[in-house]
Amino acid sequence: MKRFGLLVLASLFLFAVPAAAAEVPADPRVAAAVAAWKSTPLYVDPLYNSVDTTGVVERVASAQVPVYVALLPTGTWFQEKGDTVRLAGWLAVSNGKPGLYLVVDDYTVVGATHLVAASTYGTTYATKDESLAGRVGDYLDSVRFDDRYDKDPARTAALPVEPEASYDDDDDRFTVKSAIGNSLGGLTLGLLGGALLALPVLGLAALVAHRRGGRP
Repeated sequence: MKRFGLLVLASLFLFAVPAAAAEVPADPRVAAAVAAWKSTPLYVDPLYNSVDTTGVVERVASAQVPVYVALLPTGTWFQEKGDTVRLAGWLAVSNGKPGLYLVVDDYTVVGATHLVAASTYGTTYATKDESLAGRVGDYLDSVRFDDRYDKDPARTAALPVEPEASYDDDDDRFTVKSAIGNSLGGLTLGLLGGALLALPVLGLAALVAHRRGGRP
């Protein structure tokens, strides 16, 4: 019975891994970063070879969880379509290790947690002439580590598309005709209301005039 249970768990694992990996498209940036992380927590794309990386490895080594940093080009013209958190998720799932995954470009640091109890700030922005180590440190300082957070896997799927507002209901649609109709209706109600308010005043004035006219 125990052997059967182990076989079931092994089968579930074998089916679960391809399912997770299937959500990650083939991307040379991801493959290069994962290969580099086997020996160092910092990967630098050839585009950023001139960037000073002094102190980055030492800074991430002091974090509460494993941190993997990838200095990569990203943007709307890549497969993630500007969704850098999703790119960080691809990196995390492809690497297969729990931790905090940071994607760094010229101006931003974007992170995603993977199977660790932490909450990320989202995106931090570089200040003028700030070093790479300083930028990574600023992001790490913004991360909240707490056991009350769920150890969820990083997001690898696209965000759901927000439905556009519908204006199919003719009653709610703004048109010139409806605007004129509403204006005339308001004017009519205003005139009627004014007339009703004026009646008591006119009646009182007529009564006073009648009494004055009937004096000897």
